[in-house]
Amino acid sequence: MIKVGILGAAGYTGGELIRLLLNHPEAEIVFANSESNAGNPVSDVHEGLIGETDLQFTNEMPFDQVDVVFFCFGHGKSEQFLKEHTIPEHVKIIDLAQDFRIKNEGLRIKNYDFIYGLPEINREEIAKAQHVANPGCFATCIQLGLLPAAKMGLLTEDVSVNAITGSTGAGQKPGATTHFSWRNNNLSIYKPFTHQHLAEIYQSLNQTAPSPLGEASIDFIPYRGDFARGIFCTEVVKTTTPIEEIVEFYKEFYKDAAFTHYTDKSIDLKQVVNTNKALIHCEKYGNKLLITSVIDNLLKGAVGQAVQNMNIMFGIDETTGLRLKASAF
Repeated sequence: MIKVGILGAAGYTGGELIRLLLNHPEAEIVFANSESNAGNPVSDVHEGLIGETDLQFTNEMPFDQVDVVFFCFGHGKSEQFLKEHTIPEHVKIIDLAQDFRIKNEGLRIKNYDFIYGLPEINREEIAKAQHVANPGCFATCIQLGLLPAAKMGLLTEDVSVNAITGSTGAGQKPGATTHFSWRNNNLSIYKPFTHQHLAEIYQSLNQTAPSPLGEASIDFIPYRGDFARGIFCTEVVKTTTPIEEIVEFYKEFYKDAAFTHYTDKSIDLKQVVNTNKALIHCEKYGNKLLITSVIDNLLKGAVGQAVQNMNIMFGIDETTGLRLKASAF
């Protein structure tokens, strides 16, 4: 049984992680840390867990009792935490923040080398890793759409990317652009061309492509959607390569991926919400390749992928505890 500790357990990702681990046959939650909620039942905050657990939040961090700890902090807090606390060397770390996603950034802190946790390209490294930096949600969706094209050497010109995310992507703390009266029946863009996930996207594409992307840029426009969860992404790549060749390569690229699937049919968000799946679809219009990719931002874009990484790190079937079904309606 894998003994688990969770830091920052009161947020959206903490709640989803607890939900997954309560139903994981080979994992046991030892502690769920939240300073502000210490002593309160987990189900007081994560009300969807009423009747599912008697677990209480704690302000304690008994690292000597766990095999792995998940960091569900906001961005920037993981690095600071590791500077201020000591975690035993045998305890594995899976960080859901962006602090260590760029290669060698973990080396800024002695003895912490983080592997980028995208199983579709780094499964072997994850299996041997002690510390894993979980990818960002937008980054996961965009990369999974573009990685086969990068491997084919198709990304020689600028790539146009549009992606829309649900309100849970902004976290649990209320804000001006997250409350219902603003978000409902509304649509807006934010951080155009400058989103923080671009660095990890370039890193993975350059890792996968036969040669560096050079001056080709990923022109990414993120949108806030008026729904709770999920990411719907379209990417446009200019290429003269026949669609039949592209589709065949995409299918081959993902043939062994546990949760990422190429489909010949057009895709929509409901097919992946509440699952750890990513779906990919390609179409061709003249010399323009349209790639569509969809994920659930809290699962494949966050804690579902984190549990997938945990499974790989501990040498068990990576799908364990993650065979979640999408709604039929």
